[in-house]
Amino acid sequence: MKLKKIAALILALAMVLSLAACGGSSSGGTTTTGDSSTAASGDGSYTATSLTVNIWDTNQQAGLQQIADEWTETSGVSANVNVVDWDNYWTLLEAGVSGGDMPDVFWMHSNTAQMYMENDVLLNLDDYIAADDDIDMANYYEGIVELYNSDGTQYAVPKDHDTIALLYNKAIFDEYGVDVPTDDWSWDDVLTAATAITEAGAADGVYGFAMNTSNNQDGWYNLIYGYGGEVINDDHTGTTIGSDESKAGMEMMRQILEVSIDQPTVAETGTDSLFVSGKIAMITQGSWMVQYFYTAENSDDYFWVEIPYADANGNGTCDEGERVSSYNGLGWAASYNTADPQAAYDLISWFCAYDQQVEQAELGVTMSGYVGAGDAFATAFDGMDVSAFTKVEEDGTLFFRPYTRNTTVWEDALQQTGCFLDAWLDPSDPDLMSQACDNAQTIIEDAIAAE
Repeated sequence: MKLKKIAALILALAMVLSLAACGGSSSGGTTTTGDSSTAASGDGSYTATSLTVNIWDTNQQAGLQQIADEWTETSGVSANVNVVDWDNYWTLLEAGVSGGDMPDVFWMHSNTAQMYMENDVLLNLDDYIAADDDIDMANYYEGIVELYNSDGTQYAVPKDHDTIALLYNKAIFDEYGVDVPTDDWSWDDVLTAATAITEAGAADGVYGFAMNTSNNQDGWYNLIYGYGGEVINDDHTGTTIGSDESKAGMEMMRQILEVSIDQPTVAETGTDSLFVSGKIAMITQGSWMVQYFYTAENSDDYFWVEIPYADANGNGTCDEGERVSSYNGLGWAASYNTADPQAAYDLISWFCAYDQQVEQAELGVTMSGYVGAGDAFATAFDGMDVSAFTKVEEDGTLFFRPYTRNTTVWEDALQQTGCFLDAWLDPSDPDLMSQACDNAQTIIEDAIAAE
């Protein structure tokens, strides 16, 4: 019974995090189920006059609304792109699942996709995709396609993908006479520069580096994989986070944290705010945040270079597999009970078709989920070179953001006392970090066994 599945989903979500996304379908018509056998011909004969679209990123709203408005011109159906902040997004979506209004079209994320797919909350897209000449799942990043597929059924189409780069404030480097980062930097170079700036800037309250340890995708995950470890293996059945390779990556992170601004301050203010306030010389960040820094007051001082490589063998050169970047991707999904499933799918198809994926990159919304359609993102920001995000796909190795069936169960536990939190709060002790890796191995293995 669908009601039992929905109840199970609500219980699962409550265990994971406060979820959200609301809005509510403004379309009229008869409620449908997640069975895509009801797919219409796609000839534009819609019962809906408008669709509600929910996202959580203000930086992407204007560009996505522009693309949606172009669909409205061809379909006659308005699509209103609403921004709901991350926490409330999932809380409101949970409320919609339990009987409230759900948006017609919305984003899915790797942390929660599996729970939604397994509980008949998302529209089954298989028949719609099969009848759509514009969508071929082979054209999208494989990891993202697989993420939004459950037991052979596709529940979302890849919206985008992202990579990680190093951002630095040239004015700070110039102020303290430190050479600026380049695409050839290793994590050892980052440590050397961060140490020099933190020491020279002590009287001014300026630090060489800041890392938000709660943001694993744009931070410490990359060091683990760069040094040869894995948070989750490729088939999602195990981990090597307690291995010597992973410990080498986390030891480098520990040393960088020693000369970085402290974690309580990061938790209170955030790395991005600290950076734009002129107190931090370097951070790592994802391509989804470029717009934030591009529009900041002192953006002329901000420069991006490729994510540093892990000189694991100490030979001073970047060998294959040493420069890595995590990547992730959102998916466009539709509610199982949207009043006009064909209209909802056709909007998803529009967002994800090649031309609109190119447009998304050209507008600087984000990089595309369609392979080969996102190169324009590198030149989308006049006066700011963001090619570091696209170059890493040729110069380095991408790994998909680690996930399992219930990602947040172990992901949240890794950040608590008894695991990495102890080492993050006291980065002076190498033994704490090593022990945290061992504890993390057990936590992840136990969580996978319980799935």
